[in-house]
Amino acid sequence: MFELLGGGVFGSLIGGVFRIIPEILKYADKANERSHELKMFSLQTDLEKMRGEFRMEERYVDHSVAALDAINSAFEQQGKADSKAWKWVASVSALVRPGVTFWFMGLYSVTKMIAVWLAWQANQSIEVILAKAWGPDDFGLLSMILTFWFVGRAIEKYQK
Repeated sequence: MFELLGGGVFGSLIGGVFRIIPEILKYADKANERSHELKMFSLQTDLEKMRGEFRMEERYVDHSVAALDAINSAFEQQGKADSKAWKWVASVSALVRPGVTFWFMGLYSVTKMIAVWLAWQANQSIEVILAKAWGPDDFGLLSMILTFWFVGRAIEKYQK
């Protein structure tokens, strides 16, 4: 009788286990599926971020190209106007940018010299005066102007 009971219980246990195993596998599969979907969503959001950044870069490049085209057009129009104008008008037109540069640099230099003179009158030492008279902003301004004039000339020479 024990064998009959043991076989029935054992058979029930085995049948129950075989019935529960697919449910456990389905649960594990759903967990893996959710994990996979989460990874795919994360990858899609990263892809959309990169696409957005790429679109922004494209617009920046388009804007830069448009700005350069506008500058080129302005130079061409000025060249056409200068060729049709009297010689002295073309000469005055060509001196506007250098004239403004010289005027600005002269005004800047005079301002710096007055600042040094006032510091000297306030009995500051020459080391302190010179250290404060020339800073990173002054160097940046000078390098910007020199680069504009001398690199611009090299580019114009290269384009010819």
